[in-house]
Amino acid sequence: MKYIASISFGKDSLCMLLKLIDLGYPLDEVVFYDTGMEFQAIYDIRDRIKEILEEKNIKFTELKPKCNFEYCMFEKPVKVGKPNEHKGYSWCGGRCRWGTMEKIRAIEEYCKGNYEYVGIAIDEPKRLEKERKGNKIFPLAEWNMTEKDCLNYCYSYGFKWEEDGVELYTILDRVSCWCCANKNLKELENYYLYLPTYWNKLKQLQSRTDRPFKYNKYTIFDLEEKFKEKTDGKMRKASN
Repeated sequence: MKYIASISFGKDSLCMLLKLIDLGYPLDEVVFYDTGMEFQAIYDIRDRIKEILEEKNIKFTELKPKCNFEYCMFEKPVKVGKPNEHKGYSWCGGRCRWGTMEKIRAIEEYCKGNYEYVGIAIDEPKRLEKERKGNKIFPLAEWNMTEKDCLNYCYSYGFKWEEDGVELYTILDRVSCWCCANKNLKELENYYLYLPTYWNKLKQLQSRTDRPFKYNKYTIFDLEEKFKEKTDGKMRKASN
């Protein structure tokens, strides 16, 4: 059986990988599932880590979805032959986490029959309980490391997630897929304020679906109006 580390290149899994290497844990391979919708910062860190893995003769494997993300979101036939047959799953998030489920299935299938290191911090007890199955190993929990500990560990090695001149973990709770509909309102407001490149990408996706982005109520365009009013209101107060 091999030891495989499942790495997303977010703070927790990256911390786990760095520390596995530091402490000399058995590690044969690193697997990364590329949704095609990751922040550029994730790909930049991936490329840095690939060089380290090559030096240490650790195999790197990159998995891909069976279908392009936007095809699944807008074009894939869904519920074929049923009265509510339609095209595309629309946004990934909430109850319809179709992209996440495909990612989990692909990684579990790839790691089947081997030991899989999974980067879940000690202060995520519900996730830990849910994921405890098969040959999965949770080093961060064994090391009693919190999410904050993980971020600081990565920073100590000079790893940062920078986009548009902003360190993403200062404005986002999670650096998951940039189009994840599980982003909270504070994160989305920070997209609008500090990440115009990704905010515009969200608007482009919203223009192709009628499904609201948040709470089955707000589209990206609705949120933009809310954030604009809030920003304009602050500016008016500051000028008075």
